[in-house]
Formats: sequence, C-alpha cells, structure tokens
Amino acid sequence: MIKAVVKLREKSAFKYFFRETDWILYLMCVAASVFGAFMVYSATYHSLDEGEFMVRDCISTVLGSAMGIVICLVVSYIDYEFMMRLSVAIGTVCLLLMFSLFIWGEAPSNRSDAICWLRFGSLSFQPSELVKIGFIITFSTHLDAVKQDINSLKNILLVCLHGAIPTGLVVITGDVGSALVFAVIFVGLMFLSGVNLRYFAVAIVAGIIALPVLWVTFFSEYQKQRFLAIYYPEALSESVYDKIIYQQERGVNAIGSGMFFGDGYLNGTYTQSGGVPVSESDMIFSVIGEELGFIGCMAALAVIAVIIFRMISNGKKSRNFSGYLLCSGIALMLGSQAVINIGMCLKLLPCIGITLPFLSSGGSSILCIYIGIGVALSVYRYNANRDPVSFRVRNISTPFKET
Repeated sequence: MIKAVVKLREKSAFKYFFRETDWILYLMCVAASVFGAFMVYSATYHSLDEGEFMVRDCISTVLGSAMGIVICLVVSYIDYEFMMRLSVAIGTVCLLLMFSLFIWGEAPSNRSDAICWLRFGSLSFQPSELVKIGFIITFSTHLDAVKQDINSLKNILLVCLHGAIPTGLVVITGDVGSALVFAVIFVGLMFLSGVNLRYFAVAIVAGIIALPVLWVTFFSEYQKQRFLAIYYPEALSESVYDKIIYQQERGVNAIGSGMFFGDGYLNGTYTQSGGVPVSESDMIFSVIGEELGFIGCMAALAVIAVIIFRMISNGKKSRNFSGYLLCSGIALMLGSQAVINIGMCLKLLPCIGITLPFLSSGGSSILCIYIGIGVALSVYRYNANRDPVSFRVRNISTPFKET
C-alpha cells in the first residue's frame, strides 16, 4: 500500500513538472541557442586548423548552452519565493565575487584597464554575468518589501544605495557595458514599482550635473574614444578615429553586403576572411546580417522578442508582486543587452563589449542567462493552477458524532 502511494506521488510530481513548465519560453530559448551555435561556428569557421572540427569559442558556446538548458530546468523547480528568502546570502556571494576581481581579476589582452574576468585553469568566468541574476533577485526582494511605502525618502535612498553598489563595482572593474545593463534593470524595476516620477526627474538633473565628474574619474581614455568616435568624431585625430571605429565600420559593411537574403551560410566575404574583429561575440549580428541577410536578422530579433514578451506576460500573471518583478528584471536584462549589442553593430551606439543574448559566444555568459530563464520559469511553475484534489475520508471517530 505504501509503495503504491509513493509511486502515485512520483507519477503526480512527474506529470506536474511537465505540465507546469512554460514550454513556449523554454523551447524558444533552446531554438535561440541552436541558432546562435550555428552562427558562432560560421564566425569562427575561417580560423579552423586542418583536421579541427570546432575552435575553442564555439566549443565553449555549445557546452555552455547544453549545461544551461539542463540547469535552467533544475532552477525552475526551486520555488522563487525561497530564492528571495535567501536574498541576503545571494547578495553576499555577489559582493564577494565582485571584490575577488580586485585580487584575482584578469583583463583581456587589448583592455588592460578591464579586470572583469576570473580564470580557473583554462576556463574563464565573468562574475558580473552571474551578479546580474543575483541583483535581480535581491533588488526585487527589496522593492517587494517596501512596496507599500516605496516613495518615502528613506526607502528611495536605500534602494538607490542597493542599486549603486553593484553598478559602481562593475564600473570600477572596467566593464561599462555590464554597468549599463545594471542601470537599466535598476531604473526599470524602480519605475515598475511605482516610484514617483519626481524622483526620476531629480535623478536626471543630478546625472547631468555629475556627468563631467564621471567622465573624468571613471572612464578610461579608450572608453572615452569609443564614445567620441560615434557622437563627436571631430574630437579625435583621423588616425585614432580610424582605429577606434574600424570594428564597427567593418560590421556595418558586412551587414549591408548581405542585403535581403544574405550571401549564404559560411559564404560571407567579411566573415570568412576574418574581416570583422570579434565577430563571434560582440559583432555576431554582423555575421547574421551578412550570411542570412535582412531575413536572418529579423528572425533573430523575433526569437529574442518572443522570449522577452513571454517573460513579461508570465510576470503579469503572477499572483504576487515579487514574481512580476523577477520576470520583469530578467526581461529588462535581455532586452537592454540586445538593444545595446545591435546598436553597436549598426554603429548607433559605442562599442562597449556587450554580447547578444543566446547568440554570441561565451559559455559563462550563456550559462548565467539560462539561470535567469530558470528563475522566470520558476515564477511560471509556482503560479500554475493545479487540479483540485478529490478524496473521501471514512471511519473517523469523533466525540461530536450524532447518536
């Protein structure tokens, strides 16, 4: 009898695991990763040595996606409210990760000022990617806790401090791109929490006043040149401008050459000659544009848009405010990264080192994105309606029984 009950429970849990998974969101993420793996393979195809099947960047992308696809489901089975109860521990771990960069952080060969990587043997990990997810959880918990009195000056100052600490640490490590994503998440969740618009107006004025100080204090010469090359090229000499804008100029040319239908997979002239620097990561959109054309670009954008809007929809259906904030925060993260990356590739925004979600290379980045997707799936799962339980109780002895 006991064995039969255990089997029934296992069968029920198995049934609900599949029924309560948002398969639309999950499968769209898987489809985006498969598409991204093919594009990273094309971006690195020209650098294959004889007898080599994949280069390191492509292998890292495939493994990161495969691990993420599995870990995503595991995370989705953890109640998101339990995650939020652990927000203090999560925040502490995130701070320790960021502080570890000041001791063990390493910089890319071309960016000595950006100590944003930790190396474990042959593996590299960018802590800010995981800290984004931790920040969404801790900041959503904070906003949910003070939602009834969010517009008091005390609470506004505290939530601003909460947002400023991780954003400032990321800026100091030289990762301006990730810092911008943190800022978008911070501002977006504050707005969705009902913060009075007058506070945003004050923040805008304060930001304008502080901009010269930030420009002088926090931005390296290389970062300043990136901004000036897009918005005020006259401030740079011709040789410096040509050097700074080269990557984006080649990327735009590659996208333009693809026209409507593209040059064909593995047939892009710029891509297969290595003409676009870092085409497998920051400039992956140029590979899509050149080889798959306008159609390919629209397909990539459509997949990312469906993922984002699906998460927003799930958040709106959540029974509590915390679930809404979590889904919205992850949607803001993906949306801001997509807008910044594509803006870079189209030479509308300065090149600040942001990957295109699911599509760019980078095992740790993709893995952390899937952890975020797992959190969103948890909100969906633990807000799903289960079938009512039907049971009958017999032979209960009670002193109130009618005689």
